[in-house]
Amino acid sequence: MKSRYDRMDLGQPGRDMGQTRYDMKYSGNQEHENGRLMDHDIPEILLRDGYLIPQIGLGVLRIDDESVAHIVEVALEAGYRHIDTAAGYHNEAGVGRGLAKAGFADGSNRQSVWISTKVSDSQQGYDSTLRAFDQQMGSLGLDYVDMYMIHWPTPFDWRSDSTWKAMARLRQEGRIRSLGVCNFMPSDLDRLYNQVGEYPIVNQIELHPTWQQNEVQTYCRNHLIAVEAYSPMARGADLSAGDGLIEEIALSKGVSPAQIVLRWHLENGTIIIPKTVHKERMMENLDLFGFALTPQEHAAIDGLDSPHRVGHDPATFSYS
Repeated sequence: MKSRYDRMDLGQPGRDMGQTRYDMKYSGNQEHENGRLMDHDIPEILLRDGYLIPQIGLGVLRIDDESVAHIVEVALEAGYRHIDTAAGYHNEAGVGRGLAKAGFADGSNRQSVWISTKVSDSQQGYDSTLRAFDQQMGSLGLDYVDMYMIHWPTPFDWRSDSTWKAMARLRQEGRIRSLGVCNFMPSDLDRLYNQVGEYPIVNQIELHPTWQQNEVQTYCRNHLIAVEAYSPMARGADLSAGDGLIEEIALSKGVSPAQIVLRWHLENGTIIIPKTVHKERMMENLDLFGFALTPQEHAAIDGLDSPHRVGHDPATFSYS
């Protein structure tokens, strides 16, 4: 998925670049007359392999297969061009139905949308990954995915090397464009590189104001690995973080606390995949370009970091 749209180049990582680009380009929100945010209003990140990923996507964790089809359709109609799913979410078939109903399963529209999915931990390994991928493509109704990811590193049952080799074969066959991982710590990334001679293009991690994982972010930046945040608002907990700091900044700008947190991510150059099932929230999560954080506000949010995650520990967790 390549694009003509403005983008951040990972060859020049850093917050200052991202913040300057967005502030310069987006002096106000630009909407189509029907209220849909136009495709090219969503910034894109230029990945190390040359592909462009929309910086804002829709995550579909814990949305059942029957419901997710309509939600994906609504999101695409609202202007989303990035959907993130996984085998472990048990809703890939519904995502595929939503893509088809909205007209994004094939043709030129398919080329304009970024689809990420992940192999289940129980299906890691060379042969099992190849089989799993075929099953997932059948569920999604797609010929290829833009990114295929290892969901968890499972260092206690390490098969990321053989899984990666299967993914690399699928990439060579043109069925995967970018190879990514989720929840990999620097030690996991080192281990993978030492075995396969390649770093992932994207590392999707839990990341929000009160769990910033700066060591992981620095490692990824130094190796030109794009960082993608899941739970970007700590499942809502960070909206009231800092004794009302987020709410106070939001009030001063006439936006919601969620928009403040998401804007903070964007200014950091982070890819975000907030989950919502409500169209009005979808639109709000895209409406991030009519305001900017001051350096003082951004620094204050940086100062909310803590040692407390809301998700699982990658050292011990497995997602089957």
